[in-house]
Amino acid sequence: MNKKLHIIILWIPVIVLTGILFSCVNDLDTIQRVTYDPNAPDEVTENLEIYYSDSGYARVKIFAKIAETYNSPVHITKFKDYLKVQFYSDDGEVTSELEAKYGEFNFETKLMVVRDSVILRNLKKRRYLETEELFYNQTDSTVYTDKFVIIKREDNSVIGRGNGIRTSHFFNAGQVAGHILKPVGKLDFSED
Repeated sequence: MNKKLHIIILWIPVIVLTGILFSCVNDLDTIQRVTYDPNAPDEVTENLEIYYSDSGYARVKIFAKIAETYNSPVHITKFKDYLKVQFYSDDGEVTSELEAKYGEFNFETKLMVVRDSVILRNLKKRRYLETEELFYNQTDSTVYTDKFVIIKREDNSVIGRGNGIRTSHFFNAGQVAGHILKPVGKLDFSED
C-alpha cells in the first residue's frame, strides 16, 4: 500500500506539468494584437555612430544617444536626447560641428532638421552660432533657418545676431556676414 501511494505521489506532478505544457497555445495573431504599435519605430539604436564617406574619405560623422528609424509612411530617422554631427574637410579634419538635443533626417529629401539648443561651430575660426532650429540640406551642403540666430566667438563676445541665416555647413566668415537674412545691430567680423 505504501508503494502505491508513493507511485501516485510521484506521477501527480508529472501529469500536472504535462497538462500545463500542452494546454498553453501561443496564438500569433493574439500576441501581435496585444504587442503591435503602428507608431513604433522599425529600428531603435542607442549610441549610434555613423560615418558618411565620398570616394573613400569621411565627410560627415553622426553620433546620437538614441536613433529611431521609421520606414513608412516616410523613411526618416529621429535622433533623441543628444545629436552631434561633425563635418570633415577634404584633408580629413573636422572643420565644423553641429549639436542639438533633437533631430530628424528624411532619407527621401536628404534634409535634416535639428531643434532645441542648436549650436553650429566653426572649429578653425573658433566661433559658433546658436539658434533653436536649423536645417541641413545634404544635397547642396547648406545650413539655414528663419529663426533668431546669435553668432559668438569662443570667448562669448557677440559677432552678430538676426533672424535667419543661410550658409554652408563649414560656417565660414564671408558666407555668414552676407547671409544673415535680417541682421539686428552691427556685425563684427573684425577678428576673422
